[in-house]
Amino acid sequence: MKRKGVDEFPFCVHLVSWEKENVSSEALEAARIACNKYMVKSAGKDAFHLRIRVHPFHVLRINKMLSCAGADRLQTGMRGAFGKALGTCARVAIGQVLLSVRCKDNHGVHAQEALRRAKFKFPGRQKIIVSRKWGFTKFNRAEYTKLRAMKRIVPDGVNAKFLSNHGPLANRQPGSAFISATSE
Repeated sequence: MKRKGVDEFPFCVHLVSWEKENVSSEALEAARIACNKYMVKSAGKDAFHLRIRVHPFHVLRINKMLSCAGADRLQTGMRGAFGKALGTCARVAIGQVLLSVRCKDNHGVHAQEALRRAKFKFPGRQKIIVSRKWGFTKFNRAEYTKLRAMKRIVPDGVNAKFLSNHGPLANRQPGSAFISATSE
């Protein structure tokens, strides 16, 4: 559930592509449905947040050729061979994340199984990687809890903002105008 804050779902697992390929929009939709269905059944409707990390912007085209009698008078072969749109796909590189699921630690096994089932909807090879980060943030789990206790991180939806030593003093909280640059 994407309305849950950054503190709600600390566990994160990714489905990573291990080949350079095109992934069709139909395959992405089938994987989303398979992953979502398993997670709703095993963990509950409000117990996870699934994110599709690639977008099918690349348009696939086809130059249809007629194969009936008298088709040679209608066709021009490779002259003007720019085809009509057939579908869309996402161009995926090696090591690129396809799907991500964040949830609570007790539902981590269910998230991995859901991504394993979604893996069968894609061509090529994929790997399921358990993230060391806190949810969808860029902070490690230990680092996140430490910075959160020091009030150096502010929740920002499903992510978190790091409060640095830069910026106007008027925006600082009372008592935290000067934060020591060294981590304790």
